[in-house]
Amino acid sequence: MSAAQKPMGAAPVQIARRPDGTLLVTPVPVLGAYPRCLTERLEHFAGLAPDRTLIARRDAALDGDWRRISYAEAWRRVQALGQALLDRGLSAERPLVFLSGNCLDQAMLTLAALHVGVPVAPVSPAYSLLARDFAKLRHCLALLTPGLVFANDQARFAEATAAAVPAGTEVLSAEDMPALLATAPTPAVARAAAAVQPDDVAKILFTSGSTGQPKGVVNTHRMLCANQQMLREAFPFVAEEPPVLLDWLPWHHTFGGNHNIGLALYNGGSFYMDEGRPVSGGYAESLRNLGEIATSIHFNVPRGFEELVHHLTQDRALRRVFFSRLRMMFYSAAGLPQHIWNALDALALAECGRRIPMFTGLGATETAPFCLIVREEHSESGAVGLPAPGIELKLAPVAGKMEARVRGPSITPGYWRNPAATAAAFDEEGFYRFGDALVPLDPEDLHKGFRFDGRITEDFKMATGTWVSVGPLRAKLVAALAPYVKDAVIAGQDRDALAAILLPEREACAGIPDLPARLEAGLARLAAEATGSSNRVTRAVLLDAPLSLDAGEITDKGSINQRAVLAQRAALVESLYADPPGPDIICLAEISA
Repeated sequence: MSAAQKPMGAAPVQIARRPDGTLLVTPVPVLGAYPRCLTERLEHFAGLAPDRTLIARRDAALDGDWRRISYAEAWRRVQALGQALLDRGLSAERPLVFLSGNCLDQAMLTLAALHVGVPVAPVSPAYSLLARDFAKLRHCLALLTPGLVFANDQARFAEATAAAVPAGTEVLSAEDMPALLATAPTPAVARAAAAVQPDDVAKILFTSGSTGQPKGVVNTHRMLCANQQMLREAFPFVAEEPPVLLDWLPWHHTFGGNHNIGLALYNGGSFYMDEGRPVSGGYAESLRNLGEIATSIHFNVPRGFEELVHHLTQDRALRRVFFSRLRMMFYSAAGLPQHIWNALDALALAECGRRIPMFTGLGATETAPFCLIVREEHSESGAVGLPAPGIELKLAPVAGKMEARVRGPSITPGYWRNPAATAAAFDEEGFYRFGDALVPLDPEDLHKGFRFDGRITEDFKMATGTWVSVGPLRAKLVAALAPYVKDAVIAGQDRDALAAILLPEREACAGIPDLPARLEAGLARLAAEATGSSNRVTRAVLLDAPLSLDAGEITDKGSINQRAVLAQRAALVESLYADPPGPDIICLAEISA
């Protein structure tokens, strides 16, 4: 059987149960060998397929055509840039920091730094461009003590660099790249590359800061390489068919910067940078690219798949190109609505006579991120699957739930210059604590895998002592209020009833005169399915003001910090429980404080 014919997704596992109820889930296959560092794969393909496109981005100077960098050209640039970094004395104590978003210069500088053993730290551009006081940016840079800062567009980042970059630190931009690329490599590059060890720091990626200031997650070379080997064993076809990807996900996040671009590099594939975004007014560029680049794997967030379904349904030419090479789809960040999943299945059947497998899993910045993956035959919305080869999964009883904990070669050794956070992140056996709860897809057959059961830190008790499982309830609430609500914050700690702050989907809500009545009807639908007060939301209010990045209410990924919103909007929460309720409160039934 060829690799392209092998089943995809999770491999068989062994399951053991301890007397205290803890489950240990261990993959049967042993993880295969992987290289010392990622640039060994770059060197390999620079020799094997020198002219193949490694990475490409549309360029206005080429009339919108793709500016491509081949494997051979990337290898040449890595030598020159590696020497330029060594000349500046960069090291683990003086890493290379990126402030700007995805660009070809960042891709080449990152590979060069990895090659010569200089850690890279891409910081969210939101901390420079959207924040008001640069507090998070200052925190990140003080923690890193950078030896070099790169911001692609110097003018756009001038205010942030002036406010937050430590005095005396060199700051470079795209204007400086020609000089860096003209650096003549010396034997020092090869010596530095040979000295890189698997457990050396490769990247420092920051958490979203949803529970305080962002923490710097150490990513070692072993983590990155082992993770890519796990991906290759879960999706064997990439070993025979170099993957072609079109991707917009930001590189300061582990999914875009490790998982996706790494998948292309590790398997000799081609990575096309997408300037579009699955947001209002931002998807046109993605459609242009999808109509031109036939991808073998499509990665996206649920909102992106919703946009895609709408346009695939209407555009036959787009549908033909999109499905022409597609082997699988993969979503992350949130649950994929079942009607979107069903629509993708129907479109694939109509276009190519077969369904295209849809995958998801569970990962984190601390897991590089690939960790748990569904089996193809047990893939469904909310499922996270089973551990990848090389990963041990422990499910430990915590607060009435089963917390996911993992151990393996792709798990972080800890947080940069933060021993207290490192110690708190691992249990007594060295398992990293996800903080996520899981439940079996089928209690009678644990080999089918597990599904997400919410964040343990978000759950709370009502006045009755009943626990509220916030994650699953929030998902059900948003589904019940679709398409008018995109997310919600659940209130009710130490109260007799639950209430919610609703984040409106602005376009869907515009011009709807009976919106309160529609939302009340959605609350009633949810209440009809409720089994008690812990999953019945009785009052809600639409949030008018946007959530604040500076106040920690929203992360740079756009996810909501439940606790921060409740703390910052304490007055709004009190208004939800006022008697009588105000005119803006949507009420299902009377509640008491």
